[in-house]
Amino acid sequence: MFLSGLANRGAAPALVSTLAFNEARLNVISENLANSETPGYRTKRLDAAGFQRALRDALDTRGTDPNKPFVVDGGRDVRTAADGTLHVAPAEEPPENILFHDGTNMSVERQMAALAETRMMHELAVSLLNGYFEGLRTAIRGAQ
Repeated sequence: MFLSGLANRGAAPALVSTLAFNEARLNVISENLANSETPGYRTKRLDAAGFQRALRDALDTRGTDPNKPFVVDGGRDVRTAADGTLHVAPAEEPPENILFHDGTNMSVERQMAALAETRMMHELAVSLLNGYFEGLRTAIRGAQ
């Protein structure tokens, strides 16, 4: 109980949710790229800006009380389930007036840009989470 209380303080739950969202977004991007030549395939997306708004709302709602559950609720797209895991539901990418001859709306360039953005968000979250847990390790071991 004590260790889980330490792990659920500060930004750690937000960083863990960010990692889960990034994993889901990478899965959606890879599915889109795998179906790039499938006639009629419509790309899917997970809205990173919508997730970040929901994450900010969850942090504001929780405040500084680590005993409050950390619940991300971004409507249909992203939400925290009863078991504490993050569930996402990708939406179909709007065609933005671009529909190719085979009926797809797939842009490899946009998918690669989303991949790069997700990679940077993921690396930042991992780095911050590593720093948080390194601080906990140092505190547990004591300064040497």
